[in-house]
Amino acid sequence: MRAVLMAGGEGTRLRPLTCDLPKPMVPILNRPIAEHIIHLLKRHAITDVIATLFYLPDVFRDYFQDGSDFGVKITYAIEEDLALGTAGCVKNVAPLLNDTFLVISADSLTDFDLSAAIAFHHQRQSKATLVLTRVPNPIEFGVVMTDSDGRIQRFLEKPASSEIFSDTVNTGIYILEPDVLSYLSAQTSADFSTDLFPLLLAQGYPMYGYVAEGYWRDIGSLDHYREAQYDALYGKIALNINYPQPQHRLWIGENTFIDAEAQISPPVLVGTNCRIGARAILAAGTVLGDNVIVGAKADLARAVIWGGSTIGEEAQLRACVTARGVRVDRRARVQDGAIIGALSIVGEEAQVSAGVRVWPSKRIEAGATLNINLVWGATAQRHLFGHRGVSGLANVDITAEFAVRLGAAYGSILSAGSQVMVSRDQRSMSRMVSRSLVSGLMSVGIQVQNLGAIALPISRCAARTLGVSGGIHARIHPERFDFVLIEFFDDQGINLSKAKEKKIEGAFFKEDFRRAAVSDIGDITYPSQSLNAYASNFEKLLNITHNSPKPFKVVVDYVYAVSGAVLPHLLGKFGCDVVVLNASLRQSIPTLDEREELLVQLGAVVKALKANLGVQVTANGERFILVDEVGNAIQAESLTALMVEMSLRVNPHQIVVVPAHVSSAVDEIARRYNAQVIRTKLNATALMETCRKTLGVVLGGSAETGFIFPQLHPGFDAMFAIAKLIETLTLYPQTLQQLMAGLPNINYQTLAVRCPWNQKGALMRHLVETYPIEQIELIDGVKIKHASLPNHWVLVLPDADEPLIHLIGNGEDQGWVTQILQECCDRIQTFEALETAITNADSDTAEI
Repeated sequence: MRAVLMAGGEGTRLRPLTCDLPKPMVPILNRPIAEHIIHLLKRHAITDVIATLFYLPDVFRDYFQDGSDFGVKITYAIEEDLALGTAGCVKNVAPLLNDTFLVISADSLTDFDLSAAIAFHHQRQSKATLVLTRVPNPIEFGVVMTDSDGRIQRFLEKPASSEIFSDTVNTGIYILEPDVLSYLSAQTSADFSTDLFPLLLAQGYPMYGYVAEGYWRDIGSLDHYREAQYDALYGKIALNINYPQPQHRLWIGENTFIDAEAQISPPVLVGTNCRIGARAILAAGTVLGDNVIVGAKADLARAVIWGGSTIGEEAQLRACVTARGVRVDRRARVQDGAIIGALSIVGEEAQVSAGVRVWPSKRIEAGATLNINLVWGATAQRHLFGHRGVSGLANVDITAEFAVRLGAAYGSILSAGSQVMVSRDQRSMSRMVSRSLVSGLMSVGIQVQNLGAIALPISRCAARTLGVSGGIHARIHPERFDFVLIEFFDDQGINLSKAKEKKIEGAFFKEDFRRAAVSDIGDITYPSQSLNAYASNFEKLLNITHNSPKPFKVVVDYVYAVSGAVLPHLLGKFGCDVVVLNASLRQSIPTLDEREELLVQLGAVVKALKANLGVQVTANGERFILVDEVGNAIQAESLTALMVEMSLRVNPHQIVVVPAHVSSAVDEIARRYNAQVIRTKLNATALMETCRKTLGVVLGGSAETGFIFPQLHPGFDAMFAIAKLIETLTLYPQTLQQLMAGLPNINYQTLAVRCPWNQKGALMRHLVETYPIEQIELIDGVKIKHASLPNHWVLVLPDADEPLIHLIGNGEDQGWVTQILQECCDRIQTFEALETAITNADSDTAEI
């Protein structure tokens, strides 16, 4: 059998280690990852290897040559101009593949039994077999679901937290028959997981998943790289370690001198031709490459030191990585998670702080303390984007420096000279952040259209008229008032897709920003007609006709943020009498308790003024809470149901789009008007995209997200929602109280249960496997429907940002809803306790 070894990886998330080295050549225990994979292939009698190369191919070829030194024969296929993707590079060598072949990545570490996987492939007469494994946190991988015979039923590439339905993931190892490549075009970029496998699955090809036992780790980040070193040292994976082993878990290369007073605590690996000074300490987990010098009294713990490095006397290194030829001078300190690029110098008594990355051939002056990456700034968290946009503590996580880099990262994925719109709310913090974003964008040659302080719905509406490539809006987070939220949207005003967010993350973490020449620095313009354009479209789509001699009276509470001050003016044009409360700007953000007090105050004012309704506008003009004519608040699921009722009453036989978790009251209402309900994932992008692409949508969203009216723009808009509500109330002689009384009576309850991050995937797989497939819905999370009662279900939804599982129960029978929530809560807690016990037992066994 032949193997195709995919060795073209650039390894951008391993920078600076891969600046001059392809990812498969990064060493684990002093041997390239690719060498460990070749040894694995050889152990399973696979000695005919085709290596596909793209990034720095000569480094790979110079090391392995024809493969004879490693007991294999290697043929090379180089992607010259374009990276062809995982499937495209294999299609490129299709003429060499005449029989069953194996595809394996050269940048993951594993000791799987490949022979067993191949035997499984032949037993099942499979056309494509994916080697699978189970991981604690599957969010970074392709999740796969199989039936009891191993046949693949469904898979999803790199799901969001709420999309996880299993902890069984694709390892990137495949056993394939040659004819599957006929579905691919030559010299065209394509991936197995996103292009070929979905096509084969849709056409009913026999595809199977083999769940392998053993070790597997995708070296997808610097943390994973270090952990792989430690796993190998502690024997969690079977690797060929070509050094003498004088005692258990201690390997020392030839011609190495270790002073008698040096202290070594296994497991430790010391390469050949090394020198370890007097009273030096090599603590457990330390790996030294070949030709390394460690000075007297140096203290190394869990440090990974590549070949040719010099560690000075009394230097201290903790859980860090130094690439080839690095020099760490006397008494210097390199802290946990720091990465020092090849040929760099850390001066005497200098300190490199935890998590800092230094690019190759840099020099840190003696005595300096480096708290930021060299050159462009501080390293951020692993995942930049959360459930919605980029958020963090104001002026702690989201600083001016951070925003400059974020703006530069976004601008770097766009063409030089592109137009980007920037807007914000009225807070001083948002002003600082938006100005920093503008600076970053300009630095990479982006032309900025600065709308300044403006409501987010107006900003989204402007995106389509200004001819921009995209937009950024900075505001105080609507739920966490000490946080800043930065949202990115496309040329239509729709939040960016996960794929584009990943591109921004890649540019941000690589810190490889395009730097514009002085003559190409971006400029700033200040569009002045955005508000007028919004108001014009607003008026065209509205028809408020009030037959009563008294004007329609509305009380609007702005909660000390003048995000939607345009609303009274617009409603006034249609003869409404608008009373405004709390419209002055206050820099301190009202707390949730204060907002509740303001809502009570709003209800009292509405009742006292005999107004038709009141609204509290929040989230920079995206959301609102309604108050009826007697002062009662209408919010959450009640408000969603009311908006659906009002929209379909005027527009029967049409479509409403709601998130998956919304109560079944909307389905009951839709049946009244012979309308359709489409449910989507609980994220802004999914709602906006569905509303934009689907003909006949009259309303999208929910009270929790905000409401979308696609005919105006594809974003959430509280102002237009309020106006449409008033429009409908003027057409029908009913009060809000009367309308609410006519809505379906659905019991809806929520509950949050703690669940560790590393157990979410396993829990969701457990639920999917526990219930019959006809009772399961996987739009977002796992929805379990009652076998016989319609409109009775419970939704199990992993939280995207916290170690929590949200349980949402829905049904006409309150007792059933309460019972099913408690049953699910008990099941999750029992599952968590069992998984924790198994994990602890595995850890105890590993220590023994």
